[in-house]
Amino acid sequence: MIRKVLAIGIAAIALLVGGCATSTEEDTPWGIKVVAPKHYDIWGVGLFLEKTGERNWRQPVGHVGCCWKGPRGPAGSSTGVEPFPELILIHWFSFAEQKYYAKLIKVPPDLQDRMREPASYKTQVDVRSGPRHTMAIGLAPGGTVVVWIMNQIGNEIEVMRMQASEGYGDPSDFTERTKGYLKRHGDYLQEHGIPTEGW
Repeated sequence: MIRKVLAIGIAAIALLVGGCATSTEEDTPWGIKVVAPKHYDIWGVGLFLEKTGERNWRQPVGHVGCCWKGPRGPAGSSTGVEPFPELILIHWFSFAEQKYYAKLIKVPPDLQDRMREPASYKTQVDVRSGPRHTMAIGLAPGGTVVVWIMNQIGNEIEVMRMQASEGYGDPSDFTERTKGYLKRHGDYLQEHGIPTEGW
């Protein structure tokens, strides 16, 4: 009798340990970040996400500044997402242009599988490999929207490029924030202007 109980106990523990050791696709901490080019700050008014039949929700964004590309980008305001969305609606205000934009992004059905493919990334100790668990949504003047997938700055891959429409909103809602923005970036804008293409 004791042997039977012991055998059943060992079998149960083996099943539990084996179940815990099995990795599932949902172990990956998926994330979304919103980025903007240096000197062309935006304010994310709303980021709405939806997984059809499961969940739709809003994530706050707020102020987003540097960076779009290069050694410091894409970097910006980020958040975890669960479940992985099929639709993303982003509404933002461009400080440089004093305009609102909006874009509905239909996430390609195979994007999450592409993100799961291992990509190398560097740590302080060595080089490792893991999924590109973050989707970076870049918002540039002129309403250009670029989407990258990445797990570290420097290994991003562009997966979508699209054009937003001008959105609703009153620029006077950002009068005070615009004053601060122009103190920091006004000289740059005077010298370089506001490119609306070529991003």
